[in-house]
Amino acid sequence: MHTNTAGASAPHTDFADLRRLHAQAVRDSVTLVRRVTSGDLSRPTPCSTWTLADLLAHMTAQHHGFAAAARGEGQESAHWAVRPLGTDPVGEYTVAAEKVIAAFAAVEGPDRAFALPEFSAGRTFRAARAIGFHLIDYVVHSWDVARTLGLAYTPAPELLRAALPIARAVPDDESRLAPGSAFRPGLTAGADADTLERILTALGRTPHWRGPERGEVAHDAGRH
Repeated sequence: MHTNTAGASAPHTDFADLRRLHAQAVRDSVTLVRRVTSGDLSRPTPCSTWTLADLLAHMTAQHHGFAAAARGEGQESAHWAVRPLGTDPVGEYTVAAEKVIAAFAAVEGPDRAFALPEFSAGRTFRAARAIGFHLIDYVVHSWDVARTLGLAYTPAPELLRAALPIARAVPDDESRLAPGSAFRPGLTAGADADTLERILTALGRTPHWRGPERGEVAHDAGRH
Protein backbone atom coordinates (compact mmCIF):
# COMPACT_ATOMS: atom_id res chain seq x y z
CA MET A 1 0.00 0.00 0.00
CA HIS A 2 2.08 2.93 -1.20
CA THR A 3 0.12 5.70 0.47
CA ASN A 4 0.17 7.82 3.59
CA THR A 5 -1.80 6.02 6.26
CA ALA A 6 -0.10 7.60 9.24
CA GLY A 7 -3.40 8.64 10.78
CA ALA A 8 -5.19 5.35 10.24
CA SER A 9 -6.03 3.13 13.18
CA ALA A 10 -8.92 1.16 14.66
CA PRO A 11 -9.56 3.07 17.91
CA HIS A 12 -12.67 1.13 18.92
CA THR A 13 -11.33 -2.38 18.31
CA ASP A 14 -9.23 -4.17 20.93
CA PHE A 15 -6.01 -5.85 19.88
CA ALA A 16 -7.30 -9.43 19.95
CA ASP A 17 -10.35 -8.49 17.89
CA LEU A 18 -8.21 -6.46 15.49
CA ARG A 19 -6.01 -9.48 14.78
CA ARG A 20 -9.01 -11.77 14.42
CA LEU A 21 -10.70 -9.41 11.97
CA HIS A 22 -7.45 -8.88 10.11
CA ALA A 23 -7.11 -12.65 9.64
CA GLN A 24 -10.69 -12.75 8.39
CA ALA A 25 -9.99 -10.00 5.83
CA VAL A 26 -6.88 -11.75 4.56
CA ARG A 27 -8.57 -15.15 4.35
CA ASP A 28 -11.46 -13.58 2.47
CA SER A 29 -8.87 -12.48 -0.08
CA VAL A 30 -7.46 -16.01 -0.27
CA THR A 31 -10.93 -17.41 -0.99
CA LEU A 32 -11.24 -15.01 -3.91
CA VAL A 33 -7.70 -15.46 -5.22
CA ARG A 34 -8.25 -19.21 -5.35
CA ARG A 35 -10.79 -18.53 -8.10
CA VAL A 36 -8.11 -16.94 -10.31
CA THR A 37 -7.03 -18.86 -13.43
CA SER A 38 -4.05 -18.20 -15.68
CA GLY A 39 -6.44 -16.71 -18.22
CA ASP A 40 -7.49 -14.05 -15.70
CA LEU A 41 -4.02 -12.62 -15.04
CA SER A 42 -4.14 -10.04 -17.82
CA ARG A 43 -7.53 -8.72 -16.77
CA PRO A 44 -7.80 -5.02 -15.82
CA THR A 45 -8.54 -4.23 -12.18
CA PRO A 46 -10.01 -1.24 -10.33
CA CYS A 47 -6.40 -0.35 -9.39
CA SER A 48 -5.64 2.19 -12.12
CA THR A 49 -3.23 0.63 -14.65
CA TRP A 50 -2.65 -2.64 -12.77
CA THR A 51 -3.61 -5.96 -14.28
CA LEU A 52 -4.66 -8.78 -11.99
CA ALA A 53 -1.11 -10.15 -12.24
CA ASP A 54 0.23 -6.79 -11.03
CA LEU A 55 -2.29 -6.68 -8.20
CA LEU A 56 -1.49 -10.22 -7.02
CA ALA A 57 2.25 -9.48 -7.09
CA HIS A 58 1.65 -6.36 -4.99
CA MET A 59 -0.61 -8.17 -2.52
CA THR A 60 1.86 -11.03 -2.10
CA ALA A 61 4.76 -8.63 -1.53
CA GLN A 62 2.83 -6.69 1.09
CA HIS A 63 2.13 -9.88 3.04
CA HIS A 64 5.86 -10.63 3.09
CA GLY A 65 6.73 -7.07 4.09
CA PHE A 66 4.25 -6.86 6.95
CA ALA A 67 5.22 -10.31 8.20
CA ALA A 68 8.84 -9.14 8.29
CA ALA A 69 7.80 -6.01 10.17
CA ALA A 70 6.02 -8.14 12.77
CA ARG A 71 9.25 -10.12 13.23
CA GLY A 72 11.27 -6.94 13.72
CA GLU A 73 12.81 -7.07 10.22
CA GLY A 74 10.65 -4.54 8.42
CA GLN A 75 13.49 -2.12 7.82
CA GLU A 76 15.03 -4.53 5.28
CA SER A 77 13.76 -3.41 1.88
CA ALA A 78 14.19 -6.86 0.31
CA HIS A 79 11.17 -8.11 2.28
CA TRP A 80 8.95 -5.59 0.47
CA ALA A 81 10.18 -6.27 -3.05
CA VAL A 82 7.49 -6.94 -5.64
CA ARG A 83 8.52 -9.96 -7.70
CA PRO A 84 7.05 -11.38 -10.91
CA LEU A 85 4.51 -14.12 -10.41
CA GLY A 86 5.85 -17.66 -10.50
CA THR A 87 4.26 -20.75 -11.95
CA ASP A 88 1.79 -21.05 -9.06
CA PRO A 89 0.71 -17.51 -8.14
CA VAL A 90 -2.37 -18.69 -6.23
CA GLY A 91 -0.30 -21.06 -4.12
CA GLU A 92 2.34 -18.40 -3.50
CA TYR A 93 -0.33 -15.95 -2.46
CA THR A 94 -1.95 -18.41 -0.07
CA VAL A 95 1.36 -19.18 1.64
CA ALA A 96 2.18 -15.47 2.00
CA ALA A 97 -1.27 -14.76 3.45
CA GLU A 98 -0.95 -17.42 6.15
CA LYS A 99 2.58 -16.19 6.85
CA VAL A 100 1.43 -12.67 7.74
CA ILE A 101 -1.50 -13.94 9.81
CA ALA A 102 0.88 -16.13 11.84
CA ALA A 103 3.40 -13.30 12.21
CA PHE A 104 0.74 -10.94 13.55
CA ALA A 105 -0.53 -13.63 15.96
CA ALA A 106 2.96 -13.80 17.49
CA VAL A 107 3.16 -10.05 18.25
CA GLU A 108 3.22 -9.56 22.01
CA GLY A 109 1.03 -6.49 22.25
CA PRO A 110 -0.44 -3.44 20.51
CA ASP A 111 2.55 -1.19 21.22
CA ARG A 112 5.20 -3.35 19.56
CA ALA A 113 7.13 -1.17 17.07
CA PHE A 114 6.80 -2.00 13.37
CA ALA A 115 9.25 -0.60 10.82
CA LEU A 116 7.32 0.12 7.62
CA PRO A 117 9.78 1.78 5.22
CA GLU A 118 7.17 2.14 2.48
CA PHE A 119 5.23 4.41 4.83
CA SER A 120 8.08 6.23 6.57
CA ALA A 121 11.83 5.72 6.56
CA GLY A 122 12.33 7.62 9.78
CA ARG A 123 9.70 6.35 12.19
CA THR A 124 8.05 3.18 13.43
CA PHE A 125 4.36 2.43 13.97
CA ARG A 126 2.49 0.75 16.81
CA ALA A 127 1.51 -2.82 16.02
CA ALA A 128 -2.19 -2.00 16.35
CA ARG A 129 -1.90 0.77 13.79
CA ALA A 130 0.21 -1.31 11.40
CA ILE A 131 -2.25 -4.20 11.54
CA GLY A 132 -5.04 -1.71 10.83
CA PHE A 133 -3.13 -0.57 7.73
CA HIS A 134 -2.94 -4.13 6.48
CA LEU A 135 -6.56 -4.90 7.35
CA ILE A 136 -7.96 -2.02 5.32
CA ASP A 137 -5.69 -2.87 2.41
CA TYR A 138 -7.10 -6.39 2.19
CA VAL A 139 -10.73 -5.40 2.58
CA VAL A 140 -10.25 -3.13 -0.43
CA HIS A 141 -8.00 -5.50 -2.40
CA SER A 142 -10.46 -8.35 -1.82
CA TRP A 143 -13.08 -6.17 -3.44
CA ASP A 144 -10.61 -5.40 -6.26
CA VAL A 145 -10.11 -9.11 -6.95
CA ALA A 146 -13.80 -9.91 -6.68
CA ARG A 147 -14.78 -7.11 -9.02
CA THR A 148 -12.05 -8.08 -11.48
CA LEU A 149 -13.42 -11.63 -11.61
CA GLY A 150 -17.08 -10.65 -11.52
CA LEU A 151 -17.59 -12.37 -8.16
CA ALA A 152 -19.56 -11.38 -5.09
CA TYR A 153 -17.72 -9.96 -2.08
CA THR A 154 -19.74 -9.75 1.14
CA PRO A 155 -17.48 -9.20 4.16
CA ALA A 156 -18.86 -9.79 7.63
CA PRO A 157 -20.60 -6.71 9.07
CA GLU A 158 -18.23 -6.57 12.05
CA LEU A 159 -15.24 -6.51 9.69
CA LEU A 160 -16.76 -3.61 7.77
CA ARG A 161 -17.56 -1.77 11.00
CA ALA A 162 -13.91 -2.04 12.05
CA ALA A 163 -12.64 -1.10 8.60
CA LEU A 164 -14.70 2.05 8.06
CA PRO A 165 -12.98 4.28 10.65
CA ILE A 166 -9.59 3.10 9.38
CA ALA A 167 -10.54 4.02 5.82
CA ARG A 168 -11.77 7.43 6.92
CA ALA A 169 -8.53 8.07 8.82
CA VAL A 170 -6.30 7.54 5.78
CA PRO A 171 -5.10 11.03 4.78
CA ASP A 172 -6.65 12.17 1.52
CA ASP A 173 -3.70 14.18 0.28
CA GLU A 174 -1.19 14.37 -2.58
CA SER A 175 0.28 10.98 -1.60
CA ARG A 176 -2.71 9.36 -3.29
CA LEU A 177 -1.58 10.79 -6.62
CA ALA A 178 1.91 9.28 -6.36
CA PRO A 179 2.88 6.47 -8.76
CA GLY A 180 2.13 3.10 -7.19
CA SER A 181 -0.38 4.45 -4.67
CA ALA A 182 -2.96 1.78 -3.84
CA PHE A 183 -5.57 4.44 -3.10
CA ARG A 184 -6.81 7.37 -5.19
CA PRO A 185 -8.40 10.65 -4.03
CA GLY A 186 -11.61 10.05 -2.15
CA LEU A 187 -15.01 10.15 -3.82
CA THR A 188 -18.39 11.17 -2.44
CA ALA A 189 -20.57 8.30 -1.27
CA GLY A 190 -24.24 8.40 -2.14
CA ALA A 191 -26.80 9.01 0.57
CA ASP A 192 -27.89 5.37 0.37
CA ALA A 193 -24.37 3.91 0.28
CA ASP A 194 -23.76 0.87 2.46
CA THR A 195 -20.70 0.45 4.69
CA LEU A 196 -18.58 -1.25 2.03
CA GLU A 197 -19.39 1.47 -0.48
CA ARG A 198 -18.41 4.13 2.06
CA ILE A 199 -15.07 2.39 2.59
CA LEU A 200 -14.46 2.12 -1.14
CA THR A 201 -15.32 5.72 -1.94
CA ALA A 202 -13.23 6.99 0.98
CA LEU A 203 -10.25 5.31 -0.68
CA GLY A 204 -11.00 6.42 -4.22
CA ARG A 205 -12.74 3.34 -5.57
CA THR A 206 -15.85 3.52 -7.75
CA PRO A 207 -18.19 0.95 -6.19
CA HIS A 208 -19.91 0.12 -9.47
CA TRP A 209 -16.68 -0.44 -11.44
CA ARG A 210 -16.98 -3.26 -13.95
CA GLY A 211 -14.34 -4.97 -16.06
CA PRO A 212 -14.83 -7.06 -19.18
CA GLU A 213 -16.53 -10.43 -18.88
CA ARG A 214 -14.20 -13.30 -18.01
CA GLY A 215 -12.69 -14.82 -21.13
CA GLU A 216 -12.68 -11.57 -23.13
CA VAL A 217 -9.01 -10.91 -22.37
CA ALA A 218 -7.74 -14.48 -22.11
CA HIS A 219 -5.81 -14.13 -25.38
CA ASP A 220 -3.51 -11.61 -23.68
CA ALA A 221 -2.65 -13.83 -20.73
CA GLY A 222 0.59 -15.04 -22.23
CA ARG A 223 2.33 -11.73 -21.71
CA HIS A 224 2.39 -12.44 -18.00
